[in-house]
Amino acid sequence: MTSRRQRQVAELVHRELSQILLFEAKDPRVTDITITDVEVTADLQLARVYFTVIGGEEQTQEALDGLLHAKGYLRSQLAGRLELRLTPDLDFEVDRSAVYAQRIEALLEQIAQNDNQTAGPEP
Repeated sequence: MTSRRQRQVAELVHRELSQILLFEAKDPRVTDITITDVEVTADLQLARVYFTVIGGEEQTQEALDGLLHAKGYLRSQLAGRLELRLTPDLDFEVDRSAVYAQRIEALLEQIAQNDNQTAGPEP
């Protein structure tokens, strides 16, 4: 269960990190990234940042490499913007929920098509 403070810090990190990536990042590997969620640990020392990127696995890996390369810069920028005693360390993870949802949707469509084909014409 997350506390109110954890949610507040997560929202701040999410908003500020999105702004930094959108307007200040120079690395082309991180310009098309969308931050989907941020979870902060109870001690506020780690922020797990979930992201998506348009493209395939290669673009996703490049984006992750870019984020890891820019991690120090991003954390220092956050430190200047967040009014916290300690700036959380950043842990980047690919948000695979959209891919998972698309796969489920495709499977449901396939099932519906199979049902329509096996039902045959109505009398």
